[in-house]
Amino acid sequence: MADYRIDDLAGAAGTTARNVRVYQDRGLLPPPRREGRAAVYSDAHLVRLRVIINMLERGYAFAQIREMITAWESGRSLGDVLGLEEVVGASWAEEAPRAVSAAELAALFGDQLTPANLTRAAGLGLLERRGNRFVAPNPQLLEAGAELVALGVPLPEVLDLAEHLQHDVDHVAGLLVQVFRRHVLEPAATGAAELPYYTDVLQRLRPLVMSALHAAAARSAERVIPEVLGDRLIALLDDTGESGRAS
Repeated sequence: MADYRIDDLAGAAGTTARNVRVYQDRGLLPPPRREGRAAVYSDAHLVRLRVIINMLERGYAFAQIREMITAWESGRSLGDVLGLEEVVGASWAEEAPRAVSAAELAALFGDQLTPANLTRAAGLGLLERRGNRFVAPNPQLLEAGAELVALGVPLPEVLDLAEHLQHDVDHVAGLLVQVFRRHVLEPAATGAAELPYYTDVLQRLRPLVMSALHAAAARSAERVIPEVLGDRLIALLDDTGESGRAS
């Protein structure tokens, strides 16, 4: 579970520290725990903050949001009222953003950690600057990039790959969601039964999309990797065989 200072929490949720304080003052966001003089927030705060922002964007007033959150805290599922906390929580619980220092990034990427590469990584959303530190919204992508660099792939090419990968995955995920929307959401019943229905299908949609993308990626890897590396491996085996015969 990640810990956040207020600036890190606000950045991970796409808002400002001032707004975080406002939501606390209005009773929408629980207070942080204290470690000495420092205020420390958790993943639970991040999930709640995203729910608050989502509801505000939908046009709910502070009083309505507080009423719904109070109902949830009194024992009713917020899904019964709105169906957001559980859905958003499930979406973000697998991997929380992680704060990384400039020293950690330098240890991972060495002299390839240039200002230009940092700027591009930030532009792609792979890193977010927070004063003297950075936040990796998806630490797995950061670790994968570091592994590629360690294997000898130049960091600019890793960033090119990340950009293409995100574009392609967004496209495929968008196709899946469009099919889901056309055949599942649009024929849905309206009225009182609509909200529980949407809550249920949204909870099922994300793991379905993740499963489909994972399966497709695994199948492609099994097919493409041998095709790309096969000739090289055969050449290496031939060279090894010839060396053995020569000796």
